[in-house]
Amino acid sequence: MNKEKILDFIIKNYGKSIGVAIGLAFSILTIAIGIIKTMFVFLCVYIGYFIGNKIDNNENIEEVLDKILPLGKFK
Repeated sequence: MNKEKILDFIIKNYGKSIGVAIGLAFSILTIAIGIIKTMFVFLCVYIGYFIGNKIDNNENIEEVLDKILPLGKFK
């Protein structure tokens, strides 16, 4: 297959392609570093995604942290 066909297939099946990539990364990390460390890596990635999404949506980070953290931490 040439590169154009592969790229076209990935674009048409974007969700499946991302799912396969995440599954592959999870399995490799689990084998290489163990399940607990892998879960920690994915937790850190999710937290980074969450904060980045809030920044992209022009939301105030301090207000978000006030909702998440115990009272008085960011007041």
